[in-house]
Amino acid sequence: MKSSARVVGSVLCLFLLTLIGRSAHVTTGRFDAATAVTPRTMRVDYYHTGNSKQEWFSLDRVVIEPLEWPGNLQKAIDASGLGNYRFEVREQDSGKLVYSRGFNSVFGEWSTTEEALHANRTFSESLRFPSPARPVEISLEERKEDRFQPVWKTVVDPKDKFVDTSPPPTPGPLLVLQKMGAPADKVDLLVLGDGYTAQERAKFENDARRFMDMLFATSPFREHRQDFNVWGLCPAAERSGVARPSSGIHQRSPLGASYDTFGTERYVLTTENRALRDVASFAPYEFIEILVNSSTYGGGGIFNQFATVAIDNQWAGYVGVHEFGHQFAALADEYYTSDVAYLPPTTKTEPWEPNVTALLDPANLKWKDLVDKETPIPTPWNKAEFDGFERGVQQERKALRAAGKAESEMEELFRQERQKEDAVLNSEKFAGKVGAFEGANYESNGYYRPELNCIMFTRHNAFCRVCRRAIEQVIGMYAN
Repeated sequence: MKSSARVVGSVLCLFLLTLIGRSAHVTTGRFDAATAVTPRTMRVDYYHTGNSKQEWFSLDRVVIEPLEWPGNLQKAIDASGLGNYRFEVREQDSGKLVYSRGFNSVFGEWSTTEEALHANRTFSESLRFPSPARPVEISLEERKEDRFQPVWKTVVDPKDKFVDTSPPPTPGPLLVLQKMGAPADKVDLLVLGDGYTAQERAKFENDARRFMDMLFATSPFREHRQDFNVWGLCPAAERSGVARPSSGIHQRSPLGASYDTFGTERYVLTTENRALRDVASFAPYEFIEILVNSSTYGGGGIFNQFATVAIDNQWAGYVGVHEFGHQFAALADEYYTSDVAYLPPTTKTEPWEPNVTALLDPANLKWKDLVDKETPIPTPWNKAEFDGFERGVQQERKALRAAGKAESEMEELFRQERQKEDAVLNSEKFAGKVGAFEGANYESNGYYRPELNCIMFTRHNAFCRVCRRAIEQVIGMYAN
């Protein structure tokens, strides 16, 4: 078995070197549909500093990544309207728009926490796009008052001597988990491992395939499996696992993933963006899932950045798919009984996310085409009974964590919770119907979700119809 693994590893290393070799001789071409040359990938790393009231931006570095641009050059403009932020790349001389993408950021989430009311913090962020042949102006825009407004601009000249073309240290061989076609024709998903030692490489490979099977067992990913390439990378960690400050665990993993983000014990993110992007640059990718080598319940997801999941937890299938929904299709959380670090909004506005609404204009519900004419808007349900049960679960959950109980007790609590939730929600008159059910977006009142149950609401095993449609629309932005 060990000899066979070495042969496979050698083949994969050769595959990666071939990709890099193909890219190394390519000059940066003008990236429009007419070019016959696939450009390399350019990345602008920058620092995002501020608080809940102010923000500042500063350039860190401009790099040329090792591989060619993985995306479809004919789908370079993002017309989805998704994201709290958006960036545009325009030719400096002509003003022609050549690339754009919407996204969310770790800073954007942190700025809505209590800490941001009285402190400044700095986060590293990145913008990736096809490398241009001539100077371009990059405009970073933020959603304010329901429209995008410029907050930072910088000019990048690809011929500037400070554009860094050196490859970062290799994270190890590229794992081909599933290849359905050329990167430009498919959605390219990169599965990264964090907290795996060199001796745990085989475990990562098994975990990555297990996550892939979980994802593609869920509709609509199941029906669109042929639209995805899936790659894997796993930089070796010195110690197994990742940081969990609330348990007194402090360690530095290659990607910097950590529990207790924003003080929420189950929330796993990384703020080591530089390290993440350098590792990821050795694979063709548009989306990232980080597998955290841990059995403690947790995960996280930020639109067009990355998602995480503690892969050895009993609920990894639910958490991994739920968090990937955030990252892939900008789906909002529909739950509202669990503790979160975010402060409630000061004014109620219509969310831009596709699966929640403030119902400010019931006649123009954003998913009204999916609502049967006999379904009332808003849609009644036995919310009081559900809320009472969930409050009890959350109290027990806190008690288990405070007492340091075994993870198996937490998993059993979640099993009982899901059993009760399914029984209550499935008995409702409008179960399985699309409507507008109050309780969503972390708020018990004033925000509504499309269906009674969904992966974005409980530990359910399916997306609702509105979420499925949103996912399919994003797939269409990348796959041919």
